[in-house]
Amino acid sequence: MAGMLATLAALPVQALESDANAPIEVTADRLDLDEHAGTAIYTGDVDIQQGSMQLTGERVEILRNDAGEVTRITATGDRAYIEQRPAPDEPIVRGWGRKIIYHAAERRVELINQAELHQAHDTFDGGYVQYYLDSRTVQARSDVEGQERQRVRMTLNPEQE
Repeated sequence: MAGMLATLAALPVQALESDANAPIEVTADRLDLDEHAGTAIYTGDVDIQQGSMQLTGERVEILRNDAGEVTRITATGDRAYIEQRPAPDEPIVRGWGRKIIYHAAERRVELINQAELHQAHDTFDGGYVQYYLDSRTVQARSDVEGQERQRVRMTLNPEQE
């Protein structure tokens, strides 16, 4: 488990420089770790925090490649949640969905099924919302395979002076 946490600590999961050096704290009711398969599965009110990043869900699976690097983190639950502060002077970006997939190499987050993303003053809802951490771009669509259609809605607010 210590190796898994050290690998997570080395990831550029957050945009804030100080986040990469912050310790990772994981709490859950249960952990099933399989070093050979490169998986760690946390269940029961899972909360992962590192610096400004927080990821929560009822079940979180962390997948590593042969080099031990985290490639994907998948959180599921009635309302899985992720948040991260892009820069010290910017508001926290928050996302929800029944499934959240973080692709480490691409620094891309997928919010799936009842997806919702709050970025600055704007809100995006739909069946599927994709967010790129570095470019801060959003893509949304209404349909998700195997799920009821959830129309895309956007609320765009003007900047406050």
